[in-house]
Amino acid sequence: MADGTDRDGSLVAQADRERDQWWLVVAAGLAVFMASVDMSIVNVALPAIERDFEIATSVTEWIVLAYLLPLAGLALPSGRWLDSVGRRPAPMFSLTGFALASVAAGLAPSLAWLVGARLAQGTFGALLFSLVPALATTAVRPQARGRAMGLITTLGPLGLISGPVLGGMVVDGLGWPWIFFVNVPVSVLVMAVGLRLLPPSAPLRVPDRTWFAEALLLSAAVAAVLLALSFTASEGPAWMMLVLLGVPLLFVWLRLPMSGAVRDLFRTPGEVGPHVALALAATAIGTVFFITPYFMQGELGESASAVGVTILAFPAGMALMGPGGGFLGDWWGPRRTAALGAVVFTLGLALLLPMDDSWTLADLAWRLFLAGCGNGLFNAPVMAIAMTHAPRPLLATTGASTSLARSLGFALGPALATLAWSLTSYQLEGMRGAMTVASVLSALSVVALVRMRAPGEQEAEDQPAVDVSVT
Repeated sequence: MADGTDRDGSLVAQADRERDQWWLVVAAGLAVFMASVDMSIVNVALPAIERDFEIATSVTEWIVLAYLLPLAGLALPSGRWLDSVGRRPAPMFSLTGFALASVAAGLAPSLAWLVGARLAQGTFGALLFSLVPALATTAVRPQARGRAMGLITTLGPLGLISGPVLGGMVVDGLGWPWIFFVNVPVSVLVMAVGLRLLPPSAPLRVPDRTWFAEALLLSAAVAAVLLALSFTASEGPAWMMLVLLGVPLLFVWLRLPMSGAVRDLFRTPGEVGPHVALALAATAIGTVFFITPYFMQGELGESASAVGVTILAFPAGMALMGPGGGFLGDWWGPRRTAALGAVVFTLGLALLLPMDDSWTLADLAWRLFLAGCGNGLFNAPVMAIAMTHAPRPLLATTGASTSLARSLGFALGPALATLAWSLTSYQLEGMRGAMTVASVLSALSVVALVRMRAPGEQEAEDQPAVDVSVT
């Protein structure tokens, strides 16, 4: 009897070890890094694209919006669909489509072609953002989930923030089409890992008509929000009224059966807190990264290149502490680690509040670095909380909803910064007001995590995992 028990235990341990597919987690991280880079890398290429296509500056923003619209509008429908299909064909389909759309964007002979290719990129990007957290969650044991999310949640924001720097080097050295062509080898590499590690499963199936109806409703609502944010940043805060057009569309969607998966998810104990915290932190980041370059160039008189290098202090802090946040979350507990990271992030933003025009770049850099360290600690455990509490049939939906929370936060941040800045006729006090908004939002993310407690949740759930080895 004892021998049988030992044998069974060893088989379970062996199965657990076999489930720790770290190469799959790395590949998923590369996929989310690639899709995140494409959210921001194109910004530095816009002047070159404008010259080549001989188009007006005001038109080039559609190259950016064309990617963001499906990325946000299709996030939830994509998650719902991916929850019903196999683990292997879904990433292969998404990566193939993303690579082909990237080639089409690089070969674009006109603006219309480029905008269409960017729409396709955003569509497949929405699938990737929904898939990656689910793949990482099922690739490792629960005891290692924080470390897996540490890698994913570090590479995603790093891609978003590093995009302009990488784009500048690519555009200067190879030309703007190559910001799209470089996606192809990354996609092929990730597909090779997926084909090697993911077991065969049922083929994909075409979404039903309700999926397309849901996608249309949510895309129209997101379009209203994105256009409001875009015009607010360029034309003034009055354009925020455009957001009201999206409210009835969202109300209709919530009344339809197709929203049931999302409603079920947010009825699950322990899910609302991490989603709220993610959205608040992302909005704070979007606010800071919009207003800080204006402060450095307008008030400190620094060059654009100096601004780019200084801002890299934030992703440097994230890169340093992101994996550490995953390890600490597995060892100390994800909720405590996420709250600690949010506190450090808030402290870093609060230290930026004076925005003294006598500061040097070093004064800004260490504060941004501290904030980045806090955000690095925060990201992995808060995602681990969301994915751990999610019902297994809703893992892709959870990946989609967390992605949407971050994407909308990144988009909302610049609009809030513009609004706060405009209230003082674009003076330094308005910049401080924008930084105050960011600090308050970050502090509220701490509150969301501290107050989060699933009904009936056992204290043991927030205790450190026994096994913290990496296999």
